[in-house]
Amino acid sequence: MTIRVAMWSGPRNLSTAMMRSFSGRADTFVSDEPFYGAYLKETGDPQPMADAIIADMDCDWHSVAKAQNGETPDGSAVWYQKHMPHHMEGPVSILDFPDTRHAFLIRDPIRVAASYANKRSAIRPGHLGTKRQRQYFEMEADRLGKAPPVVDSAQILSDPEGVLRRLCSALEIEWDAGMLEWSEGRHPQDGIWGSHWYDKVNGSTTFGGAPGPLPQLDDDYAKVAEACREDYEALKTHVI
Repeated sequence: MTIRVAMWSGPRNLSTAMMRSFSGRADTFVSDEPFYGAYLKETGDPQPMADAIIADMDCDWHSVAKAQNGETPDGSAVWYQKHMPHHMEGPVSILDFPDTRHAFLIRDPIRVAASYANKRSAIRPGHLGTKRQRQYFEMEADRLGKAPPVVDSAQILSDPEGVLRRLCSALEIEWDAGMLEWSEGRHPQDGIWGSHWYDKVNGSTTFGGAPGPLPQLDDDYAKVAEACREDYEALKTHVI
């Protein structure tokens, strides 16, 4: 039976590197933001490549959810699903995946906002997904009767093997050293939006080093980051 792992992450949050990491496992298939097309069709959010993404993907919420609740497409024992909380604007939520093992990847909102600023992308607090990420964490904690695993991007960059070993233990899957490196370039399961967003990770073969000091933001981006601060700090108290 497939072990499904859903990683709920904000954008610009090491999420693609984590997908790369899990793709390095011998037993794992990965999926890249399967609800992105449905989100774009539902909201009309003017994101880069929106029309092409909608045309390329299954945009029916229930159809996507049914697929994600099924068996791994290639028969692998583990199915790692990279999800964005802010995409979940339709009739589907974390509650529709009761047989999935859920985890949460967080990052200081100042760093997330700065990453958007580097791409010259306009954002609002909802784009960071932190509020819904906290809501989903609390819903899953209520369902389990305990906190699901939370990992912080800064911790992963500072100690990749240590944090990933703890994450595997929390998810009740075996550790695989293949999670520490991956092949350079685009990967077969990347969404087509990778041509716009994944330039840095496409040039990598492993996790980068520990992050430096927090960057300075202009007023608009600083306000977005501050609006997400409380939810981020609440999630941070649960890091493994």
